[in-house]
Amino acid sequence: MTLLEDPTGPQGPLRAATWTGRLRDRATKSFPPEQLLPDRQPIYVASWIYVFGVATIAAFLVVLATGTLLAVQGPQWWHRSGTGHYVNSLHLWSVELFMAFMVIHLWGKFWMAAWRGKRAMTWVTGAVCFFGSIGTAFTGYLVQSNFDSQFISTQAKDGLNSVGIGSRFNVMDFGQMLMWHIFLLPLIVGAVVLVHVLQVRRRGVVPPFLVHPIDLPAAPDRARP
Repeated sequence: MTLLEDPTGPQGPLRAATWTGRLRDRATKSFPPEQLLPDRQPIYVASWIYVFGVATIAAFLVVLATGTLLAVQGPQWWHRSGTGHYVNSLHLWSVELFMAFMVIHLWGKFWMAAWRGKRAMTWVTGAVCFFGSIGTAFTGYLVQSNFDSQFISTQAKDGLNSVGIGSRFNVMDFGQMLMWHIFLLPLIVGAVVLVHVLQVRRRGVVPPFLVHPIDLPAAPDRARP
């Protein structure tokens, strides 16, 4: 009898004994479908402070899309082409909005103590994403291939040399900074964002301080589409 012919069904002991079965059971337990893709949220999510997390992700997607196009076309395109100038400007301003929305989101959640209710990892991954984004933006300035990037790189080189890491992180090496900016750091930030969103889905959004279970109406009344 093969594994697929197990008469006990998908939840039987043979299927549960495999690593795929255990992984599936753990994933389903941690992220039930109705929790991973909910169609209702608590009423307090209608507050404007909860908007900035989604706005940050939306800006991040625009950053990735425009950055991919710039990486494919190359520096000559974004310096000499009108369309390249436009896409480069979109990339710049989407980064500006991304950082602005994330800072507002970070401070909003700080004053709401977003680590409450076993949400420590949600807060930690958000903070790691913030610091990783600073490094990504910094390397972006270094690969502009203009006088600004040359000035920034020479000033940064002195600072990094003073703390002993200039030989490992050579900000005057265009190729190294380009790979950090378009591959390594975006990959790290994207992975942390994904983990952050999954943590939000798992633990839910943090409620305001003034909301207490005994003060809330029945569950159907406080749910909104």
